Formats: sequence, C-alpha cells, structure tokens
Amino acid sequence: MKVTALIPDDIVSEVRKYAGGRNLTECLIVALKEWLSLKKIKQLNLIVKSSPLQFQEGVSATTIREMNRGT
Repeated sequence: MKVTALIPDDIVSEVRKYAGGRNLTECLIVALKEWLSLKKIKQLNLIVKSSPLQFQEGVSATTIREMNRGT
C-alpha cells in the first residue's frame, strides 16, 4: 500500500536509528510489526490476567521442571 503521511522528523530519525532498515520504508515496516507484536502481547496478558492458567491436580511447576531435567 502506498501512503502519504506527515511524520515529525525527530520520530522518523529515531525509527531509523532503532529499526536498522536499509531505507525508510523498511524501517517503518519493522517498527509497525514490533508495535503490533507488543499490542498482541499486552492483549494476551490481559486475557491471562482475567483467566489465569491453572495446573491440573498433581502437577506443579516443580514437577514439570524435574521432568524436564530428567531427575
């Protein structure tokens, strides 16, 4: 998609600095993908907070850790 946007120069400079793309388009794609990923993680955190994960009876973090370590 081709877009015309008015973005302040200081924001563009920072995006270029942190995104490390070859050009502005690549930098903006990297920045938008990372922003979307963060939003999805925040949404998932809200879901887990409202309905926390629960272990089945007899299973705990300690027992799983021991199984993974082979002890």
